[in-house]
Amino acid sequence: MKQQQFLTLTTAEEAENRFWQAVQPQPVGEELIPLADARERILSRNVIAKHNVPFFDRSNFDGFALRAEDTFGAQETAPVSLKLNPEILACGVVPQETVAPGTATVIATGGVLPRGADAVVMIENTLPLENTESGKAGIQILKAVVPAGGVSPAGSDIGAGEVVLRIGDRLGYRETGTLAALGETKVWVWSRPKVGIISTGDELIAPGEEMELGKVYDSNSTVIADAVEELGCEPIRFGIVPDNEVQLEKIVRKALELDFVLLSGGTSKGEGDLNYRVFEKYSNPGVLVHGVSLKPGKPLCLAILAGTPAAILPGFPTSATFTFSKFIAPVLRAMTGLASESTESVLAILPQRLNSDKGRTEFHLVHLIRNADGLSAYSTGKGSGSITGFARADGFLEIPRNTEMLEAGQEVSIQLLGKSARPPDLMIIGSHCVGLDYLMGEMQNRGISAKFLAVGSLGGVLAAKRGECDLAGTHLLDPDSEIYNKHLLTPELHLQKGYRRSQGLLFRKDDSNFAECKTDFNKTILQIISNPEVRMINRNRGSGTRVLLERLLVDQRPAGFFQEAKSHNAVAAAIAQKRADWGIAIRSVADDLGLAFFPIQDEEYDFMIPVNRLERPEVSLFLSLLDDPVILNNLSKLGLSCN
Repeated sequence: MKQQQFLTLTTAEEAENRFWQAVQPQPVGEELIPLADARERILSRNVIAKHNVPFFDRSNFDGFALRAEDTFGAQETAPVSLKLNPEILACGVVPQETVAPGTATVIATGGVLPRGADAVVMIENTLPLENTESGKAGIQILKAVVPAGGVSPAGSDIGAGEVVLRIGDRLGYRETGTLAALGETKVWVWSRPKVGIISTGDELIAPGEEMELGKVYDSNSTVIADAVEELGCEPIRFGIVPDNEVQLEKIVRKALELDFVLLSGGTSKGEGDLNYRVFEKYSNPGVLVHGVSLKPGKPLCLAILAGTPAAILPGFPTSATFTFSKFIAPVLRAMTGLASESTESVLAILPQRLNSDKGRTEFHLVHLIRNADGLSAYSTGKGSGSITGFARADGFLEIPRNTEMLEAGQEVSIQLLGKSARPPDLMIIGSHCVGLDYLMGEMQNRGISAKFLAVGSLGGVLAAKRGECDLAGTHLLDPDSEIYNKHLLTPELHLQKGYRRSQGLLFRKDDSNFAECKTDFNKTILQIISNPEVRMINRNRGSGTRVLLERLLVDQRPAGFFQEAKSHNAVAAAIAQKRADWGIAIRSVADDLGLAFFPIQDEEYDFMIPVNRLERPEVSLFLSLLDDPVILNNLSKLGLSCN
């Protein structure tokens, strides 16, 4: 069977509307459950108080119940004397005596206010009298109180007949505590929709199994199941189904007994969309949308199969998560009884140009960085196959389908993924380094949240100049002076020396192309550059390593030149997996993957800091790490040495 192509793509707006109108989502039923099981459930009926809370007029503190008018005019220099009644009102004691004029009764916090009393004076505002004129014990009032002072009247918290919680409220610990205070033991809630979760593909393996080339850990089922549960649904996992149409159809048929079915993946060895072929066998009404003019998320399929809503999400994690959030989550919210989720957006400036495919609505996940003039929005640079892109992003921007480009400096609207765009305590932008990873971990251990964006050394310096970060990690060599980083200084920037690290040639230890590397490095370089069968892995433009590579290559473009990696770890991984044969990276990543390393140059990895941020406590703490003997020792274990 030939691969199914998306000949007619539906717009994102049309797909969303078509699915919503077909499903017409509403709660799937209600149930009466014990209060002990009610946390995180959604109320299906209003909760009306059956009695007052508090149930009686209650004392707010330890003191004396009395008539407020008896205290008028009292002050420390002219106290008012009152007789003490013999009754003592501890918590739970029902008063038996009336508080007459000129008398007071001892009362504890939470005690029932006796008849005749309308206020409580704190014990701290009284002095004891051993004997009054009548021979009874008494007190002196040093401060006047007003009627109802020190008292919580019956019903002041919750009045009988009052609607306390409403339909659609999610029950957290505060709400369940309120229900307990009302004396409720059971509560009516919406039934949790049961959602079938199916992952498909021969390439998938379960977490915990041994990884091998060509395989992928199934993360979608965990992400989707947890997202479904957070919405108030009950996920039913069917595990991983291989690319077998008969087996998949059997699982789908069983899953359709539930309230909703979600699949991810489905392309099978170039033979077409396996999941879609199974969906096509159903009607009532069947497939509604297959292919959306959306990036990420083009392969999305929305359907109602034999009356049950169903969807095939893209296999790539970011695409799956995004399409779930945009198309599926609103429907499931309605099925759980939750109101539509309000979205929050902020305005931000794009520091870098963004290109888009004309004809498709495109969404870019972004990191939000706070600067002196507001917010800047950096594209995460994560593709649809990224696992961390959605989790680490602050929000996303929408590029309309007829727009090809957003220019640097343009103001855009960013829809937040959370409720607020809270910046980290310490923002670092620039070149990646394993030493920086370690230092950021030490900051986290000290209670300082830190965030890093890998945009290369030059991108980090430019961000520091714009005031978008506290620190910029850089290792750029000035070709004229042969000095690292100093040529980047401006009056607005401070250069903080960091540490030295060794950059070198990485290759597999058993690769005969590098047999003479140690004895004749220059000859080896000339041979591998001119051999079209030996592939390199390049670094991203703007990185310090790219500068070193270009000096090594001069104007030559060997095989693999246009294949770029964004980190030292990615270079090492490409070589270890034989996707490339050589590259330039630091020694520690070579050691981690058992690769050979031939040193080329020791470089200086330093930090550019905006001058106006030098006094920030978080920056000072970070810099102090570079003087800590324990920290320096641990950096040395990573193959790094401080200047």
